[in-house]
Amino acid sequence: MAGRAFRTRGQATATAAVGAMLTHGVPHAVLLAGPRGVGKTTLALDLAAALLCRADPIERPCRACRACRAVDHGNHPDLHRLAPVGAGQVIPIGGRDERGVRDLVAELALLPVEGGARVAIVEAAHRMTEDAQSAFLKTLEEPPRGATLILCADDEERLLPTIRSRTARIRLGPVPRSDVEAIVLERGLGDAAEAARFARLASGRPGLALAYAAAPEAAVIRGEIARAILDLRSSSRTARLAGLRDLSGRAWELVRALDAGTARLAVADGLEAGPAAGAPSVGAASKRRAAGRRSAPSAPDAEVAEEASDDATPATSVRIPAAERRAGALALVGVWRDVLRDLAALVGGEPRLVRDTSLLDDLEASIGRCDEASIGRALERLDVAGEQLEGNVSPELVLDVLALRVAA
Repeated sequence: MAGRAFRTRGQATATAAVGAMLTHGVPHAVLLAGPRGVGKTTLALDLAAALLCRADPIERPCRACRACRAVDHGNHPDLHRLAPVGAGQVIPIGGRDERGVRDLVAELALLPVEGGARVAIVEAAHRMTEDAQSAFLKTLEEPPRGATLILCADDEERLLPTIRSRTARIRLGPVPRSDVEAIVLERGLGDAAEAARFARLASGRPGLALAYAAAPEAAVIRGEIARAILDLRSSSRTARLAGLRDLSGRAWELVRALDAGTARLAVADGLEAGPAAGAPSVGAASKRRAAGRRSAPSAPDAEVAEEASDDATPATSVRIPAAERRAGALALVGVWRDVLRDLAALVGGEPRLVRDTSLLDDLEASIGRCDEASIGRALERLDVAGEQLEGNVSPELVLDVLALRVAA
């Protein structure tokens, strides 16, 4: 990798794979897969810069030539980017009022402005609708001459098998905490203690750490949600049912705060604000660990939730859009998982593994009411809840079932 000025940090295997491609030939389509916020878009831009760079091939990307600077500033005429849009954060097939796959395909059909390569980056490619994926597949089968397509996906299983089979896959994993801290410090977004805290909260996702650092209010909201989750464990059924719905709204505020942090970073970089660096992850929800898992609650759970609804506090009269309710519920499940993992670390005698050290006193006060087995069962139910929320199950129903079934 000597001579190549990559901005990607903590992904030695992935950057080595990209370096080998640049040396031996880059395939027409590359899939960068990994959890949200680990650096997929950064690596995609590294590859794009290398393909458009004007320096000696062994030094690409040099990050000094005009083409590299244009990529870094988001205004290279032969770099085309597509990202989710709208409240639902999906990539549509495209039309008169929204940019989608058809628009990207039309742009790639044109001749390159600078006479060299053309690069398309599809961020959060797993958010393409089924129609959009079908339209994109034709371009993958017959790619325009000189064009390289780079797809970034948090959950590659949501891409059509025919799309995955036509791409060269590179997997990115969590980034070492020391690298995440260094990234936050290099951006001047906090001192060493703050960088360490955000790195812990981000669990190996630099994009999320930067979003927290750029929006300190997000960490405050997250702490409130985590403490409320711990309090609800000893609450009555009625309190849990009402409390989780309220927390879901608070979790949506966390998502918005993180989005605002990402937008501030984009403005500082001179770029348009794209999708958020990453709300708290649902983790195993996107991995589909058990092939037989259902996409909806089982009949008994659904019945219990329906019966218990009479005891719950009536919902507010203000109707929140479905996309926001789902995003809030997903963020809530993500924080909940993190809290249980921290509890498991304490129960297992490993306090150094606790992510949010500001919650240590609250966590220690709760460990007497749980054990590793109960925490494990609760995490499994959260995995199922995350999968259901990623599908089309009612967020309220999912949360009601969790309130009744998760004991830890």
